[in-house]
Amino acid sequence: MDLLVTYDIDTTTPAGVRRLLRVAQVCESYGQRVQDSVFECRLSPAALQRLMVELRSIIVVETDSANLYRFEGSLAAARISLGRRVEHELGRPWIL
Repeated sequence: MDLLVTYDIDTTTPAGVRRLLRVAQVCESYGQRVQDSVFECRLSPAALQRLMVELRSIIVVETDSANLYRFEGSLAAARISLGRRVEHELGRPWIL
């Protein structure tokens, strides 16, 4: 399934800056960065569950947020880009 992952991490403390880096690293291991805190991912249902577990273990729910948007079709079909666009391919879902 195709997902859009967005996050907003409170970076007013050194711990928040570390959380931001950890969240970015996790997201980079699952998908393609399209903006600073936005990733496009193509995941199997099992990989989606692992991603959610990893993100929940990092964020502080009182100050941070992570949002995952699932698409019925492909992200490519749902995307309308305005301005500079970096082409990338999501690839196929990982089967582990």
